[in-house]
Amino acid sequence: MTSATDAEPVPLSTIAREWTRIGAVGFGGPPAHISLLRRLCVDQRGWIPASEFEDAIAACNLLPGPASTQLAIWCGRRLRGPAGALIAGACFICPGLALILALSTLFLAAHPPVVVLGLAAGAGAAVPAVAVHAAWGLAPASWKRIQGDPPTRAGRVRWIGYAVVGGAAAALIGPYLVLVLIACGLVEVMVRARVASLASVVPLVLSTTAAGGLGALAWEALKVGALSYGGGFVIIPLMQHDAVQTYHWMTNANFLDAVALGQITPGPVVLTVGVIGYAAAGYGGALLAVLVAFSPSFLFILFGARYFDRLRGNERVQAFLTGAGPSVIGAIAGSAIPLGLALAHGWQYALLAGAAAWLLLARRGVVSALLLSAGIGALCALGGLPVS
Repeated sequence: MTSATDAEPVPLSTIAREWTRIGAVGFGGPPAHISLLRRLCVDQRGWIPASEFEDAIAACNLLPGPASTQLAIWCGRRLRGPAGALIAGACFICPGLALILALSTLFLAAHPPVVVLGLAAGAGAAVPAVAVHAAWGLAPASWKRIQGDPPTRAGRVRWIGYAVVGGAAAALIGPYLVLVLIACGLVEVMVRARVASLASVVPLVLSTTAAGGLGALAWEALKVGALSYGGGFVIIPLMQHDAVQTYHWMTNANFLDAVALGQITPGPVVLTVGVIGYAAAGYGGALLAVLVAFSPSFLFILFGARYFDRLRGNERVQAFLTGAGPSVIGAIAGSAIPLGLALAHGWQYALLAGAAAWLLLARRGVVSALLLSAGIGALCALGGLPVS
């Protein structure tokens, strides 16, 4: 089996067609996206050697932002250079974007039908359980990574500490979560370098815009795309406080809808920012938010892919991610607290308990949990229970 470098170049039209297909059928988040890309590029077409593809997965997981989107862009770059990267990324993102904008129009309408309100309330009730499920799935690899070989008690203690700090930050100071994630990563760098203090670290100052409007929306999207470690779900604590309380772009119930829509639509979970953008400034705001959120991923791959081997071998990068990883997991789990408090009706808490059992005890999928919850919510609405 020959790779793309040993045969005729892959036509850009083929990349456009295949990546659009993956973007349209990629339900289930990053694991599904990676599986579809591997099946196409490695197993079926033989465009990319398996070892090179696995190395790219590992390198993309070291970058902030949506790893599966970055992998889709990397595959396009690997096959046809910068043009392939741009076409692959755009075609991977656009099907989910079109669907999530259509659903945003329906779910965020001024006076949606009662059945739509029920669907939204039902799906939103399951979102806190989805957050805990996401954190639970990420924990084992991170726990193993920090303990070292052989495992150490100190590594376990640091992991728990980072996770607790991340969870508390997500629950209490969501807008400043990025600073906490960075701090945990730096602490681990110091520990591994056996540096006793943080005096030599240059302070990181992040500023936000208080005026609201498109500037604030662009900043929120940039945090999602360039500063979020751990994948799509960490955007929840990053955005909830600002979207609901600071700028009043949406209500807590609307935010739950946004998270649910990001989970049940195909393509990247980070497309949730499109719902936030739509609530803030209509279709223009949605497109701005998506453009800003995904721009770092394109830039990372277009200009940084050649350095992937060096990145993976850098001990300080590895140490930073080893410390930031548990705090991300804690933050994702901690986001379940404000999400749960955002539920407005008693029947939603019963539905939340059912979704938690479905995901954590029965170990079923996220999409099925959200769709079932949405269906039950619609039945509750038709039965006369409050949904708004």
